[in-house]
Formats: sequence, structure tokens, C-alpha cells
Amino acid sequence: MIQPIDAVGREIAEGIRGVFFDIDDTFTLNGRIPAASFRALWDLWNAEITTVPITGRPAGWCDHISRMWPVSGVVGENGAFYFRYDQGKKRLERRFFIEPEEAIQNRRRLRDIGDEILKRVPGSALASDQEYRLFDVAIDFTEDVPPLSRESIQAICDIFAEYGVTYKVSSIHVNGWFGDYDKLTMTKLFAREVLSVDLESMRDRYLFVGDSPNDEPMFSFFPHSVGVANVKDFLDQMYHPPAYITEHPGGEGFSELIGLFLARRGK
Repeated sequence: MIQPIDAVGREIAEGIRGVFFDIDDTFTLNGRIPAASFRALWDLWNAEITTVPITGRPAGWCDHISRMWPVSGVVGENGAFYFRYDQGKKRLERRFFIEPEEAIQNRRRLRDIGDEILKRVPGSALASDQEYRLFDVAIDFTEDVPPLSRESIQAICDIFAEYGVTYKVSSIHVNGWFGDYDKLTMTKLFAREVLSVDLESMRDRYLFVGDSPNDEPMFSFFPHSVGVANVKDFLDQMYHPPAYITEHPGGEGFSELIGLFLARRGK
């Protein structure tokens, strides 16, 4: 049973070391970053809480995010890599799940499959951020195109499956890639290699905040997982929903959660 975030008590809040969070429709609202959610991120940073976006967005975006946002690093393209900016060395550190040379070959195959999807599923389009991606192909079903039906979204998934492509549905895209990884796989690597944390034994010390089916591995893993209110649109598609839910959607829900969380820590 999903509980309201008011159920996150003081003892839980005081034990949390970090917050992992999705970006689209979790940190954002209607395609923008609200002032309240970005302020909440800075509040976490100033409270010395680890902050890591876990997103399906592309490498090009993640380069910017890891350099410019108050974050400890970023996991991108649904777990294909993490980026971390070392302030002391003034250097961006990159960790890939698949070697870039192999990714080049995969990218050619994925673009061909993407072209087939566009022919077979009317109204679908390549995501506008596709040119900044290294490891996957993203099919837009609502961000810059009129919203597609659930049947059309399922058709996109079925075509990916025909070719043995791993795929995940976010709130805006269906992402497809070759490789045995997801958001959780790379989050665990990031925690071990950057934070020196074994998440298997420390999972109750971290929050995860998300909104859609591609966050399901994270919802399943973290006992203190939170869905912003718009996760309700996808609950009938999930086997593993979040433990808690906010009252407000998107970035407003994110700032709602962080405000409550910090207040219960006495910050």
C-alpha cells in the first residue's frame, strides 16, 4: 500500500544520506524546472546531502548537469553511464557500462530500428535530444508530438522487443538500447565507485524519487522510494510502485518532499 509522504517520520529522515531522483516530470513540471524544485536541490546540497539525478536524458545533457547543477554526479541514458565533475581537478569523469567503440556499432543498428518504428507507428518521432545520445534511441510519444495512445506506445515497445532491444517507458519517451543494464545497475556502480557505499546493505539510507515505469527498478530496490503525484497515471502498469506518494505533481511534488524531509531533520 502506497503511503502519503507524511508517513516519512523523523527517524527515517535523520538516517538518510542521499537523494537519487529522476528528472522529467519528477524534478520538472510541464517541461520546465520550477524555481521551488531547484531551490530544494540547493537546500539538499547545502545540508550536505548527496544528490544524484538518475535520468533517461542524453550524454550531452548530463555533461552540463554534472558540471553546473549542485549534484554529486549524474546517471544518464537509463544507466548507460555516470558522469561526475571533480571540482578540485577541474575534470569531468566518465564511466560507461559499454565501451564507446561497441556503442558506435549499436547506435547504427538502433537508428535503423528507430526508423522502422517511425514508419510503423504513426505520430511517433525521434526525440529532439537524440543527437546528444551515445547509447540509446529515444522515441518521442508526447514531449514534442501530440500524445500517442497507450496502444501506440505498446506498439513501439513491441517493435523494440522484436529486435531483442532492451526498452523502458518514461513519461515522455520509449528508450531502447542493447545491453544488460538499467538505472539501478549504474546507480549501484556510482555508489560503490564514487560514494564508497554498498547500496545492497545501505539502501535504507537513501531516498529515490521518480514518476514513471522506467523508475520501477529503483522503486523496487529502495524501501524509501517516493513517487510524485503524477505517478498515479502509471500505477496500473507497475508491479513495484513507490512506497510513498506526494500530494503535488512533478517538481512541485519534489520540493514538497524535500521541504518535509529537511524539516523533519531539523534543517
